Amino acid sequence: MVKHRRFSDKQQDEKIEQQEIPSEKIPSDLKSIILSITKYAYIVGAVALLAGIFTPLTLGVEIENVVYGMLSIFLGLAGGIVIFLGIKSQKLTTIMICGGSGIMFVSLILIYQLTNNPFIN
Repeated sequence: MVKHRRFSDKQQDEKIEQQEIPSEKIPSDLKSIILSITKYAYIVGAVALLAGIFTPLTLGVEIENVVYGMLSIFLGLAGGIVIFLGIKSQKLTTIMICGGSGIMFVSLILIYQLTNNPFIN
């Protein structure tokens, strides 16, 4: 035999579904902090190697140019991280995305300046 629901039971079920689920708070224990720091440390290390940290040793390029190049690439990386955090965030999403895009654009201008091909005359 089929059991039918009463109308009041359906209303209670709908009320339960409509209630908001509270968001989980971010744990601030030592393990999660270390994991987040190491995640960004790996990114910074990879960018440093890709930026040419060994270029002065192999090609004889001036160290000053390499340092400026690495700093401009780190600036672009910071812009990318700000965009990533802006996408994941619930608040200030458009501000963070616009700010990250601006930081990346400034990085692009600096890279063009370092190669003696000015982007803006």
